[in-house]
Amino acid sequence: MTSDDRWRSPLGTRYASPAMQILWGEPHRVGLWRRLWLALAEAERELGLDIPEAALHQMRSHLDDGDLAAAARYERRFRHDVMAHIHAFGDQAPAARPYLHLGATSAYVTDNADLIVMREGLRLLLGRLVAVLGALETFARRTADLPCLAYTHFQPAQLTTVGKRATLWMQDFALDVEELCHRIESLRFRGCQGTTGTGAAFLELFGGDHGRVRELERRVTAKLGFSEQFPVTGQTYPRKADSSVLDALSGIAQSAGKMSGDLRLLQHEGELLEPFESEQIGSSAMAYKRNPMRAERIAGLARFVISLQANGAHTAAAQWLERTLDDSANRRLTLPEAFLGTDAILVLATNIAAGLEVQQEVIRRHVAEQMPFMATERWLMVGTAAGGDRQALHEVIRRHSLAVAEEVSRGGANDLLDRLAADPAFAGVPAAALAAELEPARYIGRASQQVGEFLSEYLEPLLSRARPLAAEPESAEVRV
Repeated sequence: MTSDDRWRSPLGTRYASPAMQILWGEPHRVGLWRRLWLALAEAERELGLDIPEAALHQMRSHLDDGDLAAAARYERRFRHDVMAHIHAFGDQAPAARPYLHLGATSAYVTDNADLIVMREGLRLLLGRLVAVLGALETFARRTADLPCLAYTHFQPAQLTTVGKRATLWMQDFALDVEELCHRIESLRFRGCQGTTGTGAAFLELFGGDHGRVRELERRVTAKLGFSEQFPVTGQTYPRKADSSVLDALSGIAQSAGKMSGDLRLLQHEGELLEPFESEQIGSSAMAYKRNPMRAERIAGLARFVISLQANGAHTAAAQWLERTLDDSANRRLTLPEAFLGTDAILVLATNIAAGLEVQQEVIRRHVAEQMPFMATERWLMVGTAAGGDRQALHEVIRRHSLAVAEEVSRGGANDLLDRLAADPAFAGVPAAALAAELEPARYIGRASQQVGEFLSEYLEPLLSRARPLAAEPESAEVRV
């Protein structure tokens, strides 16, 4: 049997970007474990333990060339992944063998590496969020003044603009940016507190010197680029940290799921179309179809990522005392899949946002079909100003509106204006005065201004805060 015979996750083969897959890949993880062992040995030597420089030199020389096959052979013997990699590292750095993992527990490398990978993953996702917002910003500016129907209950309500609707999607993603910034800035290191979090082994190594043990923790934390570590731990860091990160990823999936649902509805209405390549096939049977496949894929992936959040919450709640191992298998699945799924969602969202097609004539036609209903309140005021009885006019408008709505539902034209102009109740109002109330721009309120204010007053300051924390995302191929 070859690797091609085995099932492989579509997150790796179809959806997630190479960058996110590399972050969660085994070579990257092993490189982080070796950096953690090096940081611990360096700090122990700096604080007085007799670790020769040759040991550190050999460790530094083999940070990124871990022999995964050798480690796999050791693991088949020892049934312990961390010990397997300690032996494999020791084979490559024999001078360091006596000092590898000195005073540490397995969670020192496994947990701390997970925290580093999650921090890197959050930075990549933050960069992707910035890219989505950048594409939507261009779209919102371009369509800020274009009136369209607003819907409540997916029924025509009043008017908004296409750009104002886009800011609703953007605000959801911007809230995710706020959350990711907070998570990146507040993510703590597990540190090196020993087997059950008491630091007993390190206290033994340093002859009972509590000050040097605390300094060891500070130095190792700083060497790995963290400003803080958890004040106390058991054998592992609190699994609430995983749950909080999964909350943030679920939030991104919720935002994208909402936008994708709106786009699927609007593509059905013919108003907005997601990108469609020149040779893309919408259906194997119905050659004419242009399906919202990207938005539908976002919807499916969002549902998956949202479902993973519960795993983190249940795992955090189920930990026993200083540690239990029922978290291990779950976290090996849940954490990488949540990051890869969210990454795939944002790659798709950026692709859609950058290539949205606006069908202006369709939008104008839909607005024109509904404008007479939108204008009824203004017509009521015009008729009253011309001397009509407000309650009588209201009844006339109501009666004609219901009749026209019934006609429109059967495919007829919306001739409400003509019916009212011909009704004796509006005899004192020129038809031109009624027609003047049908200008869509009069019904969009502050929508255009709200777009500009949202972008300049809220979004730009937020992105200025986010960009220094974000990793620059590389372009990723979208496989439809």
